[in-house]
Amino acid sequence: RALQRLLDRPPHVELVAELPRAKPAGSLLLRGARALTMASGDKVVEDADILITGDRIAAIGARGSFAVPAGTPVRELDGKTVVPGFIDDHDHIGGVRRNVISYEEWGLRARLAYGVTTSFDPSTLGIDQVAYQDLIDAGLILGPRLRSTGPALFSKERIASLDEARAILRRYREAWGLRNIKQYRGESRTVRQWIAMAAREQGILPTTEGSHNPKLILTQILDGYAGNEHALPIAPLQEDVLKLYALTRTSYVSTLLVNTSGPAGRHYYVAKYDPALDAKVRRFWSPPAIAHKLGHRDWGSLDASRMPALAADVARLAASGALVGMGSHGDEPGIGFHYEMEAHTLGGMTPMAVLHAATAGAAETIGRLQDMGTLEVGKYADLVVFDRDPLADIRNTRSVSLVMRGGQLFDADTLDELWPVARKLPAPWFAEAKDMQWLPVK
Repeated sequence: RALQRLLDRPPHVELVAELPRAKPAGSLLLRGARALTMASGDKVVEDADILITGDRIAAIGARGSFAVPAGTPVRELDGKTVVPGFIDDHDHIGGVRRNVISYEEWGLRARLAYGVTTSFDPSTLGIDQVAYQDLIDAGLILGPRLRSTGPALFSKERIASLDEARAILRRYREAWGLRNIKQYRGESRTVRQWIAMAAREQGILPTTEGSHNPKLILTQILDGYAGNEHALPIAPLQEDVLKLYALTRTSYVSTLLVNTSGPAGRHYYVAKYDPALDAKVRRFWSPPAIAHKLGHRDWGSLDASRMPALAADVARLAASGALVGMGSHGDEPGIGFHYEMEAHTLGGMTPMAVLHAATAGAAETIGRLQDMGTLEVGKYADLVVFDRDPLADIRNTRSVSLVMRGGQLFDADTLDELWPVARKLPAPWFAEAKDMQWLPVK
């Protein structure tokens, strides 16, 4: 068999190319914003001081509550609202160029401009994304930090033993450096359990998908998977299912934009808002992408959609103490994450609960809460600043004015870097395209 031939091969030669991880030097104090920390019961710090040193948060508290090193530059935020950087838990980075790596990707830039500081792809089309992840971490490409499962494990793997599962996952962990894995419709519960067992042994967080099959989804939770992609299509969820999610801590990422058991949520919001006319979309999306992705959508009635019912399930899960993350599926890079957050409010989820799912909940979902997801000392300096109050209306998250990823501060409208080096973003390859003005800007 193919797997046995792989195992029987002589030792391979490993070629290693290393670059230092990009890390800003110096410190910056962000002062005067209301900080929604998403830590300690979603603690809010009014008129906050946030000290950034390198790529981490060095201190956070009320204005004047801690000593600031002399000479530290101060950026006044004047009562704006700041939250941890958004983490898209289900973001298929489908637009990147494969095989020949591109150092400029409009979709990655668009995500960062809309406040997504980490994108997680739970089933890549190949291993190219590992290269993009490394290039971003080294500071050679601009975009959110990328994390992924690598290619998903399908039933075609024909895993015949726990040892075979261990051997396959060792490649993910050791050769590709991945800490997450996705099993997709393994041919039997035994195989699914082998994969989950091997993943736990190697420190890999396993997730899975149930293809709208409630029995498959529920049994995969019982099989030991830390996550399950997409909504459980049996709304309204009853107490047994709510408790199952709460007690197992299996994450729930509903991806309402693509999973409404009726008219797709992504089509509803594109038809509602017509983002082809949005100034930021037009700045960061290429004209061919705008024409292809946004030029035509079928209208669908929200009343005919199950999106509100599925969103209500998410609200109940969050209220019951279950782990809820946030994922937009990646079809509308950047702005789609904001549509996903808005969709969650259709079921009664409060803006604070939505923001928690998009930050701390999303970080825990992919096993990264120790590094990101909250505004706390020692965490990555990933944050988003809004001009308007997102707690008053979740749609105000689209008023992103500043975004910081790993200590680098950017103007969210242009992605010009403001700190630690003031420099403009180089114009994209399509800046001089003749059809850039094919639609008027509202």
